[in-house]
Amino acid sequence: MSGRRTRERILETSLVLFNERGEPGVTTNHIAAELDISPGNLYYHFRSKDDILEQLFLRHEAALDEVLAVAGDTLPELEDLWFRLHTLFERMWAFRFLYRNLVELLGRNRRIRLRFARLLGRARESLGRVLSGLALRGALDAPPEQIRATVENVLLVTVFWIGFDAVRHGHEASRGADLAAGVYQVMMLIAPLLREPERTHLLRLAQAYRR
Repeated sequence: MSGRRTRERILETSLVLFNERGEPGVTTNHIAAELDISPGNLYYHFRSKDDILEQLFLRHEAALDEVLAVAGDTLPELEDLWFRLHTLFERMWAFRFLYRNLVELLGRNRRIRLRFARLLGRARESLGRVLSGLALRGALDAPPEQIRATVENVLLVTVFWIGFDAVRHGHEASRGADLAAGVYQVMMLIAPLLREPERTHLLRLAQAYRR
């Protein structure tokens, strides 16, 4: 394998193992054994497991930033909000190991903690702009302080949903389909703020996520 391909395979394999087994239970030796390479070969590309974790987080951060980007020249539609929520949960599920052990991981890795805090700030700003844009469009009826509180509640449910789901069902029973319940919960937080007919439309969309 070329050096670049080896590095890529290490990241791909690490992501699979972290998601399947939980990050704390996977060592660099496990990753090397799965790839049938020596630990020394792995350490040639990554100095430590934390180095692997940080590179995976950078990929996850970039994927979420694509979802959080909001065009500044047009007011959002309700469909924009629904699509963002759906895609956000999908991309979080692809890196679900981060959220199953989030507090512990952030507590021991300062670089990821700082980057996650900045990512959370961008998510807060993005969602706030979408909800405020819906208010300007006349689709949402809520004062700014209620919009801010709703944004915080949405972030709370979104960030901790995968961990909550793991606690409820365990890693083995947790499935991607369980994210539908998370999307539904977030939609139910936003629905009371909407005017008609947007509220009815959102509730209709939400039915697809009921389990």
